[in-house]
Amino acid sequence: MEMDFAPVLAQWPMLLQGLMLTFVLTGIAIPLGVLLGIACAWLRLNAGAGVRAVVATYVEIFRNTPFIIQLFFLFFGLPSLGVRMSPESASILAMTLNLGAYACEQIRAGIEATPRGQLEAAQCLALNRWQTFTRVVLPPSLGRVWPALTGQIIIVMLGSAVCSQISTEEISYAANLISSRTFRSFESYIVVTLCYLGLAILLRQLLVWAGPRFIFGRHR
Repeated sequence: MEMDFAPVLAQWPMLLQGLMLTFVLTGIAIPLGVLLGIACAWLRLNAGAGVRAVVATYVEIFRNTPFIIQLFFLFFGLPSLGVRMSPESASILAMTLNLGAYACEQIRAGIEATPRGQLEAAQCLALNRWQTFTRVVLPPSLGRVWPALTGQIIIVMLGSAVCSQISTEEISYAANLISSRTFRSFESYIVVTLCYLGLAILLRQLLVWAGPRFIFGRHR
């Protein structure tokens, strides 16, 4: 088999556009998903029984169903209820909800590992409930689960490849289109695989660097 990457690389504007959209989808979904996970974790530990049940149901549904089904439900199912979204909006919402469900359980585990002495110290300092959570409980909790949360974020970023199934023009959509135009499927997917590998490594290094400096380390 003779490989020829020239026809694929000649489509670099399409690849670059798809790469940038993948970056944008991930860049929006990650902070929204983590914030949703934090909110859900707090609610599961502090809200009333009814709210805890609602949050638990959401978490179980999104942790135990395929991402592509969640995506299809949002994009193809909700219009029957009068809710229509663009492919990009549906992709961001699906990625956010998926990450939020997993982040909720990871962050909840970190919160539950908080030493009781820290909570007693916060009470001695007359910190209110919100101050105790945001300044005493949450930062070290995020530090405990940051490696696991980083891995889940990478999985969600890689899962964005599924969004091409609803015509979101991210990088895997570009690969499919280039493959159909050039008949160089093997070469197309080698290039896209390397792009995803580079994105995953870059994102992991960014999260490992940023976490202790801007998210939880400055509270220590």
